Amino acid sequence: MAKRIDVSGLTAYYGSHKAIEDISMTVEPRSVTAFIGPSGCGKSTFLRTLNRMHEVTSGGRVEGKVLLDDEDLYGAGIDPVSVRREVGMVFQRPNPFPTMSIFDNVAAGLRLNGSYKKSELGDIVERSLKGANLWNEVKDRLNKPGSGLSGGQQQRLCIARAIAVEPNVLLMDEPCSALDPISTLAIEDLIGELKERFTIVIVTHNMQQAARVSDRTAFFNLAAVGQPGKLIEIDETERIFSNPSVQATEDYISGRFG
Repeated sequence: MAKRIDVSGLTAYYGSHKAIEDISMTVEPRSVTAFIGPSGCGKSTFLRTLNRMHEVTSGGRVEGKVLLDDEDLYGAGIDPVSVRREVGMVFQRPNPFPTMSIFDNVAAGLRLNGSYKKSELGDIVERSLKGANLWNEVKDRLNKPGSGLSGGQQQRLCIARAIAVEPNVLLMDEPCSALDPISTLAIEDLIGELKERFTIVIVTHNMQQAARVSDRTAFFNLAAVGQPGKLIEIDETERIFSNPSVQATEDYISGRFG
């Protein structure tokens, strides 16, 4: 079941360095929210705070709140591993487990969590590959290595792996940046289908992609190099691209900087 994300007063650090500062926003369920902005403004850092991946980085820590529906993901006693089960992630470069078959790649998270009945595993893998629009391409070679697939297929395999554990939220950190145009289109079409089941947040440097796939867009920027990144504005995607409220957003979208 897709869930709503409410972020309030979130600041993230790498050691003593403040990477992003005082970010507050709401991400609606069953929607796609895109993060845009120049390199180094903290988009990916912020994305990683939404499933507590930021803490994995040396010196990474967070102040503020991230609520998944009404549950504070940084609350006392909350297990980060359980958070990452609820809030899945797809990374910039496809990262299938190289020694595992296509089948075992999809099943990996299920086996780690023990969240399935053995008799159901095959059905879940098939359903997940169908959900990632990959089943027809791989159904006759499920025992072949996942690393033998093309780049676009590998990324869809990683999406199948992420959705197999049925998260509530799917985070995507520039999922198409390493892909060719045809594979990119396949992923974009897939995002449109997946938002019927999941809350999706995507970081992208491609503003045309943000305009195509997202319902809402958030623009991030930083005042100067070395300063923390900040959320400048978030609104319906159509409004952000046609009539933004802040001049800096218009300057970035029109190519005046960034």
